[in-house]
Amino acid sequence: MSVTPPRRRARATAAALALVLLAATACNRGESAGGAPGTLKIGLLASLSGTYQAVGKDLRDGFELYLSTHDGKLGGHPIDLVVADEGNGAPTAVPAATKLLKQDRVVALTGIVGGGSVAAVYPLLNETKVPLVGSNGRPELKEVSRIWHTSYLSDEPGAAIAQHVRDNVKGSVYAIGPDYQGGWDELRGFTQAFAEVGGTLANPDGKTTFTPFPTTTNFTPYFARIKASGASAVFTFYAGSAAVDFVKQYAQSEIRDLPLYAAGFLTEGGVLDAQGEAARDIYSVLNYSPDLDNAENRAFVAAWKTKHDGSPTTYAMASYDAAAVLDRAIGAAGDDPTPESINEAIGKLGQITSPRGTWQFSTTTHSPVQKWYLRQVRQDGRALSNTVVGDLATVGR
Repeated sequence: MSVTPPRRRARATAAALALVLLAATACNRGESAGGAPGTLKIGLLASLSGTYQAVGKDLRDGFELYLSTHDGKLGGHPIDLVVADEGNGAPTAVPAATKLLKQDRVVALTGIVGGGSVAAVYPLLNETKVPLVGSNGRPELKEVSRIWHTSYLSDEPGAAIAQHVRDNVKGSVYAIGPDYQGGWDELRGFTQAFAEVGGTLANPDGKTTFTPFPTTTNFTPYFARIKASGASAVFTFYAGSAAVDFVKQYAQSEIRDLPLYAAGFLTEGGVLDAQGEAARDIYSVLNYSPDLDNAENRAFVAAWKTKHDGSPTTYAMASYDAAAVLDRAIGAAGDDPTPESINEAIGKLGQITSPRGTWQFSTTTHSPVQKWYLRQVRQDGRALSNTVVGDLATVGR
């Protein structure tokens, strides 16, 4: 048996230790020991249970679709997508986000369904200095240096359709929605813009009616109030299972002949299938529709349909765009992408080509400056679909 001389053993041990340290350093820098880009962790937080489970699933699936069509990489780096359940809001969103940011140590966070969840997670982002590229609506925040959204501010859908409603409804409009952050923002956007263009609310004292969330499943008493108000039309925001309940009961109520206008989430995605004939003719406002005629959207819809039944939603599209934003930003962040360098790169992206059409981040709110579309639920072959019937305002500030 041969014996390695002590000096040679020491040199071999030192060399092995150097390789270990080199590999560890490369791993921390996001590259392999051989110099190739290493794996980066991205955290996706979405409602995979609760009232908005369908929305959260679309956020997850939209991001995963982008990864699957880009070799599982963003900016040239293999991506480990760590998915966590937001649940019904802040009480479950905060611990899930804490794990992603502090234990999993993701370089960026994406997703988040609820505006209340965004507000609750916001301090954690500042503490860990990790950027959020959110893909659903959010409230206005005072400081957004690490907050970016590929979707919209929650008051923008209502603001975008207010002028159209004022021009097409001869009389007052009744405003109703759920009593939580998202509902407050969505309805405020409509009622403020509607008042500014001379519209009148039919609600008592001119104040929006808010229904308890998430407990309200019977809307019949509220329909009686709308009937008594003498309203000529209704504007609302509901999503998820609440949207199904509202639309089905509306179609069977004594106000079923009143025109119904809504933020597009009322009839978006799987809820339209569940609503069926009850949703016919509803008007809605949204930043996306799968029937938009541009090359990016045709490719996106085709890719989506190879993996899923039905057409993609605005939630899926915004999450797909969040992945596209991170793809460009990580690629521009150099060989050593960090949360800070990725965040800085996002702010320099400029115009972004998207299935919704070209858009860009506002320099003040870090949300999209984008066009909004008027849609109506119409027959499309054998099924009902949200069909674009006109362009509305370009909104963003």
